[in-house]
Amino acid sequence: MKTAIINARVRPELKGDVEQILSKLGISTTQAITMFFEQIKINRGIPFALQLPNDETVEAMQDARNNNNLEPLGLNKIKQ
Repeated sequence: MKTAIINARVRPELKGDVEQILSKLGISTTQAITMFFEQIKINRGIPFALQLPNDETVEAMQDARNNNNLEPLGLNKIKQ
């Protein structure tokens, strides 16, 4: 089977973080990209919703990035 080469530029820290996650899942970056492409083909589009966040979500994302208004989250709270 012939293959095509894809070159993509991503931030090094993003690449590293993603590769760690994929490694824990037991799949390579190439396998993940192939799965993504297969899903695009099957769905005839991006396999998840692409939406602009509402104002509340934008504010929450900014707070999270700035470590503002965060609540401690313990294991008991997660289990609820």
